[in-house]
Amino acid sequence: MHAMSLLDHPLISQRYFFPRPEAPARPFWIDSNGARLACSYHQCTAQAPTIVYFHGNGEVVADVIDLLPRIFAGMGCNCLLAEYRGYGGSTETPQLGRMLADVKPTLRALHCAEDRIILFGRSVGSLFAIKAAEECPRVAGLILESAIADPLERLLLRVSPAELGTTTQKLEAALQSRLDIAQILRHFRQPVLIMHTRHDGLIDVSHAERLASWCAGPVRLQIFPRGHHNDIMAVNGREYFRLVAEFIASQIAMAWGSHGARFRRCE
Repeated sequence: MHAMSLLDHPLISQRYFFPRPEAPARPFWIDSNGARLACSYHQCTAQAPTIVYFHGNGEVVADVIDLLPRIFAGMGCNCLLAEYRGYGGSTETPQLGRMLADVKPTLRALHCAEDRIILFGRSVGSLFAIKAAEECPRVAGLILESAIADPLERLLLRVSPAELGTTTQKLEAALQSRLDIAQILRHFRQPVLIMHTRHDGLIDVSHAERLASWCAGPVRLQIFPRGHHNDIMAVNGREYFRLVAEFIASQIAMAWGSHGARFRRCE
């Protein structure tokens, strides 16, 4: 079984992903590898930078559509709330290999200069944000919240290699061939903001610490003393969004400043 089909195994789809059917009222449709993704795009101005937000595993775009676009607009940013295949109003079923392959078409659909994009991944969404950083390494910055450093560890909690007809070593190799997180971050030179809670009971704080240690570019690691995996934003809202706003403002100043810039598009 080759790497792509192994990551798309039905048992991984059934046990690891938790899609829900709620869809945004007016989807921003993106066609990708046989799926239609029901994303949501919110524009302040055509010239504004765009935050591409990848949500968590048990979440859908509809959960954050009334909150994040308004907050990001207040920071002077457009935003694309990325949806996954099988989630929300999207077609097909969640399959990890194909979801990773959906990242590039999602970025292309913006028709946006690469250095006008800021990537933001929460929980399992961090996998897709990091994949996006590999696809478009000149984005302005990367934000990771409650993120995953070792996807193999997460998969092994829900499925055994024997059930997939493979070994731990082959499953690890399949993951590494599609998403070598350590190597991606070691080659990614742009600024990174990493946020996690000390008492995250789902994804241990050591994931955040490992991610920070791999970053080649400037990195800020913020470990919140309060909150857990699913309420980090609610419990730490003021500080959480202050950090995000400061990070975005600094990237806007560095990337674009007052002198203008020549922008590069994602290819």
